[in-house]
Amino acid sequence: MVFSGVHYAYPPRDDRRRTGGEPPAGVDGIDLSIARGEVVALVGRSGSGKSTLLKLTNRMLVPQSGSVVVEGRDTREWDPIALRRRTGYVLQEIGLFPHLTIEENLTLVPRLEEWPLDRRRARAAELLDLVGLPAEFGPRWPRELSGGQRQRVGVARALAVDPPVLLMDEPFGALDPVTRAELQREFQRIQRQLQQTALLVTHDIAEAFALGTRVGVIDSGRLLICDTPPVVARATDRRIRQLLEAVPPVPPGIAS
Repeated sequence: MVFSGVHYAYPPRDDRRRTGGEPPAGVDGIDLSIARGEVVALVGRSGSGKSTLLKLTNRMLVPQSGSVVVEGRDTREWDPIALRRRTGYVLQEIGLFPHLTIEENLTLVPRLEEWPLDRRRARAAELLDLVGLPAEFGPRWPRELSGGQRQRVGVARALAVDPPVLLMDEPFGALDPVTRAELQREFQRIQRQLQQTALLVTHDIAEAFALGTRVGVIDSGRLLICDTPPVVARATDRRIRQLLEAVPPVPPGIAS
């Protein structure tokens, strides 16, 4: 993935006075290249533009200037549906369909891609095994699983058709600390196995350090830094230091 001079500003809301809200944050002049197999974790304050970058990646938004290139093609040249099926998306809210079984949720995109039933069922079993869940979870309903189990299914579903790009928007933010740590370790294991290219958004800089090959810090739509965790941990920019100092101490060894 390559972002070159990307600018996007949301139009002003006509109903801002009524709602009391401001337009979401856009992005301004983003330059970022993400190599195959690399995980870039984006961190920043709420409304800094992190999620906007994800939406620009799968063409939910189109840059007003600059370009976003996925798999060697500008997103403007992609059919939007084809691009979104090539980019797995993991949401904080998980987004499992409550009227579908776990197997049906896992195989939704394969079914849209017209995979035969036997292949879909085999893939569902593979995905459950990949995220450490037993095959007997397939016929269950989402309401029968814990929050951590549903989030594992959400990660598995995003990987269903082996997408070259994985987008993750606060994927573990709604979980309790213990389950969150377990899921982070599970993601690290899956990443070592699959070498997935991923763009991950989080408010937790410690999580960004743990999961990211590189960590990017966004402030007011601008990318302040994107480098390895040790380099980011030593940054002297005031805005980056505020993020670092607002969370528990950086794990030992990161800044050494």
